Amino acid sequence: MARLKLGLLQVNHDRSVEVGDAFPDDSHRFRDLFDAQDQRFNYRVYMTIGGEVPRDLDEQDAYLITGSPLSVLDDLAFLPALYGFIRACDAARKPLLGACFGHQAIAVALGGRVERQAWNIGIDHLRIDTGLPWMTPAARALDLYQFHHDAVTGLPDGCTRYVQSDACAIAGFAKGHHIFTTQAHPEFTDPFMRCVLDATRPHLSPEDVARAESTLTRTARGDVFADWATRFFGGTP
Repeated sequence: MARLKLGLLQVNHDRSVEVGDAFPDDSHRFRDLFDAQDQRFNYRVYMTIGGEVPRDLDEQDAYLITGSPLSVLDDLAFLPALYGFIRACDAARKPLLGACFGHQAIAVALGGRVERQAWNIGIDHLRIDTGLPWMTPAARALDLYQFHHDAVTGLPDGCTRYVQSDACAIAGFAKGHHIFTTQAHPEFTDPFMRCVLDATRPHLSPEDVARAESTLTRTARGDVFADWATRFFGGTP
């Protein structure tokens, strides 16, 4: 069977010694997550942080927008092109997954709302409101890494929340069978999470750090989300 072509829109380029030089970048973390499955993809990375978006939606079978420490609330030069791409995917019903920054960018592009809220850091216990067709194996809850200060607070028209947590009211949403998002970071690993937490520590309160560290004894299940994403990319109705 031919491999699906997956376009990864990277909206982060970490040049820091502490994080960027120590770990693979966002696109490669997603590749590592997906490559642990039987299903494999042919990947193409688009450096969207530099303004690169696909010229033709049919360049790839499906797309994913990565996370980023940047904020959709800021006037970022690459956002207009990214928002235009998101709207084109929506109009064409092209499978598009957004994680963290990608989740927020899809919300804004389609008419939703994002606001600054309290930090949500660590392994979050996510409660599944609505099972989607591609969410096999089914779950009523899922623990995933989170690291965000902004949050989606208003859904775009036609979108449905499928998951929430005590710290994140709209932790993911879907539209039809072509939009799927998560505020979480299924691609994070424990060493990466701890490294980012240490690097961010000067900007956090002691209470934020203690709360985050207290959650890291749980087991994050990015592998389950990866199964869901793979089925979504493949067009499971």
